[in-house]
Order: sequence, then C-alpha cells, then structure tokens
Amino acid sequence: MKQTLENLISAREIDQRLTELALELNKDYEGKTVSLICILKGGIMTLADISRKLTFDVEFDFMDISSYGDRMESSGIIKINKDLDTSVTGKHILLVEDIIDTGRTLVYVVEHLRMKRPESVKVLTLLSKPSRRIKGGITPDYVGFEIPDAFVVGYGLDYAQRYRNMPGIAALSMETPES
Repeated sequence: MKQTLENLISAREIDQRLTELALELNKDYEGKTVSLICILKGGIMTLADISRKLTFDVEFDFMDISSYGDRMESSGIIKINKDLDTSVTGKHILLVEDIIDTGRTLVYVVEHLRMKRPESVKVLTLLSKPSRRIKGGITPDYVGFEIPDAFVVGYGLDYAQRYRNMPGIAALSMETPES
C-alpha cells in the first residue's frame, strides 16, 4: 500500500497556537503548582513545547494508554500500560493529549484520574476531532486545533511508530495499487 501525506498544520502554526494556549494557562493557573500528565507517546511533543512557555510551577508525570496498536482505527479496548509514578491527591492536573478522536480513551483516563482525588482535572489537547466525539464524552478545556475526520501523523502522532518526528501535522491516506 502506498502512503500519501497531505500537510495540514505547519510547525510554525503549532508554535503560535501553543504560545496562545500558554498565555491562557498562565492566567488560569497563576500561583499554583500543576501536575502536567502526558499521555505517551504522542503527547510528548506538546508537553515539551508548551511546558517551556508556562510561568507557573509544574510537575511532570506520564501515562501510557493503548487503544490503537498499529491500526488506523481505535480497537475500543482501552488499557493502561503505565500509570502515574506519583500521587496526585489534592493536586491540580492538566492532562496533555496529542489528539482527541472519539473521546473514549479520554473518558476512561479522566475517570481513572478522578478516583485518585485530585483538586482539579482539566484537559489540553493539541488536536480535536469534534465530528467523531461519542455522546456523553468529555469536552477538552484547551484545544490547539479542530481538525476534520482524517488520520493524522506528525508532531508526536504516528502510524505504526512512523512519522512521530515530523515537525508539522499531516493527513495520512493509504492507497491500494490498482490491479
């Protein structure tokens, strides 16, 4: 199968939007310490870049959640491969995501985090696909970009572990060769 990439969001656009989000976060969390919880692996670029723009105290922790494997569609089966290393009881949590598609994984993770009794849980996502959101899903508090229903890669997002290091976001399509 031939893979085709169509550029959607440039590295410069991502940086500009993260700067705007950081200004908003700096106001919302002024004087507070916040646990930035990154969903691995895709969220690492967003976490790294936005955290350098924040003026309040932050702590980092990571979760590894699987629902896609090497497929382009979520399996619907959500599994926590790695949970938090530190307690978040009584802390402010900002969950940093690469993309929210249907939102099933996000609902699961936020419920899991709320059971740990934090002071607050908010969600920042670089990309959001509102057209795919399930009924009763969670609306992210901070959104970088709303995108159409396309499979996207780059800036931490992958297909079978490829394309994570692309500086921008692109739509990936698969073309089957004609016989």
